[in-house]
This record gives sequence, C-alpha cells and structure tokens, in this order.
Amino acid sequence: MELPVGKLRNEVLRNVVFPNLGLEDAKVIYGPREGFDSAVLEYDDEHYLIVATDPTIGVPAETFGFFTYHFATSDVAVFGTRPRWLVVDLLFPEGTPEGFLRDVMGDLNNECRKYGSTIIGGHTGVYPSITEPTATTTAMGLVRKDELKLPLAKPGDKIVVTAKVGLEFAVSAAYFREDELLKILSKKELMRLKRSFYFETAVPDALAAKPFVRGMHDATEGGLTAIHEIVDNSGVGFRVYAEKLTLDPLVRKVLDFYGLEPWSVSSTGTLIAITPPEKSNELITELIKNGILAFELGEFTEEKDRVLVENGEGMPFPEFEADPYLTLYT
Repeated sequence: MELPVGKLRNEVLRNVVFPNLGLEDAKVIYGPREGFDSAVLEYDDEHYLIVATDPTIGVPAETFGFFTYHFATSDVAVFGTRPRWLVVDLLFPEGTPEGFLRDVMGDLNNECRKYGSTIIGGHTGVYPSITEPTATTTAMGLVRKDELKLPLAKPGDKIVVTAKVGLEFAVSAAYFREDELLKILSKKELMRLKRSFYFETAVPDALAAKPFVRGMHDATEGGLTAIHEIVDNSGVGFRVYAEKLTLDPLVRKVLDFYGLEPWSVSSTGTLIAITPPEKSNELITELIKNGILAFELGEFTEEKDRVLVENGEGMPFPEFEADPYLTLYT
C-alpha cells in the first residue's frame, strides 16, 4: 500500500510510526501523540522544555522565510510559551541565487527579533536531488510547569477560533491559481489575499490568549477537523454551530469558487482555543485588542457526539479525508 500524499493519517502514525520510537526516557513528559504538535520535556524543577519541528516546502518564494519561522514556532506557542531557540536546515536546488538566501535569512532574522528568538544552529546546502527550496525548523521554548497549555478539553469548555479559517487555502490559491481567481477577484483583491500570508501564524494569537485558555491547537492541514484530535485525547464530544463561523469575505469567495466547505481546508495560523466558559468573552476581547478577530464557534460536551449544527439540524462533523490544498500545489 502506498502512503497517501500529505500529512500521514493517524492510523499510519499509530501502526507504523509510534511503535518505533526508540528507548523510553523519563525526561519525556509528552512525546509523539496524535493532536500534540510539540513534545514536553522535563527541564528543571520549575520549567518544561517545549520542542516542535516542521517542514517548509511547496510555499511561494516570498513567503518561504516567514513560514520557515512560523510553522514550527506556532506549535511551541500553543503550548504556552514563546519560541526561544531555533535549529534551521535550509536545502536548495542547484541554481538557487544567493539573493534568495539573503531574503530568507533577512525574513528569519526579522521574525526572530519580533518574538525574541535565536537561531542556534542548523545546516544549509545546495544539492542536485533537491528540486525546490526546503526547510526544516525545530523550535524550542521554556514554560513554567504551572503555565503549560495542553490541547485537552473538559465538558462545558468553549471553542473559540481566530477568524483565519480557510485563509491558507485562499492565499495559496491566489499564488498558484492566479489566472483562475481573476475570474472572480479583482487584481487588488488578489494582491490583498497574497499579502495575507502574514496572518498565517498562531504565535501572536497564542501569546495573547494564554492567560484565558485551558489549551490551544493550531488548525493546519485538515483545518477545523483538528477538533476531532482534541476530543480523541480528552474523552469528550463537541457541538459546532455553522452560523457562528466567521470567514473573511475573500476567503468565502475562493471557497465557493472551488465548491469547498470551510471545515476541512488548510487553515494554518487559525487558533483553536479551549476556553473555560467564564473566560470566553475576555479571551475574544483580548484577541481583538491585539488586532486578532475571534469568535465562539461551539462547546465541548460530556456526550461523546461530534455534531455540526446547521440550519437548526445536527449532523456528524466532517472528518479529515484529503486536503484540497494539495490540488493547488500539484
């Protein structure tokens, strides 16, 4: 059986990857686990070390440095800490101009200075077997043990989401399917979408949300179907209300053009916050103060059902099957 294109499905992780992780180590508090995008390691009596790694590949050239920073650091931030240290591998195909490397390093440096991060090592090289720029970033940060945020929910917790659902798909379409989208978007709208890649990060969202949440998750490949991973690990269910979903009008235009529903499209940078009910309004207010639009999408329930309520009727919430993003890139 061939592996499917894109992120490996959870059953493959369970059957092939997770059983082959080497020795157990008492310092590993949380290791590889579905729905946990970072590892949690014992650091000292007061702190945990949070570690995450992510690739950057198949993104537009002008976004490469930004995503090389933010893909991995978003996974660290949602565990309750700012990304402090980075290890970055940069692999380029033959013929890559030095100016591209300068741009990438300049963008990385800008993001590191913005969030207080330091690149402590890595590898750079040009190789014939590499067909497009590829990066792998490992990000690390320290969190006080009593401030650790895990993507786990309790019945009654609210689901608060930042209003970037579907943005990753729409931005990618603006770059990779420009001619198609000019049928429905003006050149000005298309340019606005392209520049919106700067919102595809959960770092500022998570840092602002931290005092008000029980846990957080970044909706990446598969979008809001990441809520399934939260309830898988928490032993609860959830109800999501379609009428509460807030989409950028340009994102809605793009999704409608391709005949897509918003629930399972790539939404990197969209924060899913698990919030005690008494803190939901405070959280939304704080995010808005930081220039981040957010809304309450639903709640976690004691009943194990996973429900999407649309037009007053309940139905099973969609599962992640295949991400439409791959059709843009391929």
